[in-house]
Amino acid sequence: MTLDMIKTPDTPACATALEVATAYCSPALLNHSVRAHVWAAAYGTAQGIDFDPELLYVSALLHDIGLTPEFDSHTVGFDHAGGHVAWVFAAGAGWPAARRQRLADVIVAHMANDVDVRTDPEGFLLERSTSLDISGRYTDDFSAAFKAEVLARHPRLGIAEEFLGCFRDQAERKPTSSAAAAMRGGIGERVLTNALDA
Repeated sequence: MTLDMIKTPDTPACATALEVATAYCSPALLNHSVRAHVWAAAYGTAQGIDFDPELLYVSALLHDIGLTPEFDSHTVGFDHAGGHVAWVFAAGAGWPAARRQRLADVIVAHMANDVDVRTDPEGFLLERSTSLDISGRYTDDFSAAFKAEVLARHPRLGIAEEFLGCFRDQAERKPTSSAAAAMRGGIGERVLTNALDA
């Protein structure tokens, strides 16, 4: 598999999701979101998982929007905040209510410990891809050549330190959030020892 085999779905919602992510995410967070899509779509394709390409792309591009200052919520964790932002985004895109909710659910699911691929293929793929990119799980899913190609086109730009800073802040302000649970579970060490940063 090569990076050029992973295509962005040609829909207005996908183009606008990239525009929104570019406007609000830092360069490191934007590249992380793009890589999350690449890892997810590549793994799903290789494994023959039946997923919705548009839903996966939009959820990948917006999954961390709740970490940005403009969309950080003082009441809920970043994953739930991102789900709410994505629901509003999808309403503006003209998606029906059920599809808007699916998008929000996929974004929330990316922080779950285990997502059932049979009932939520997009959530499963996003959880797997973000875990790979942030904490180094599942790095054996791809060849060294493919990983090098992805990182050359979408470099990490210090995402480990930036991401940990965001999670520490979330955990301090929102002790019942998924970010706080991840910090208590030792994500910090895994992020700093991610082989993708080697």
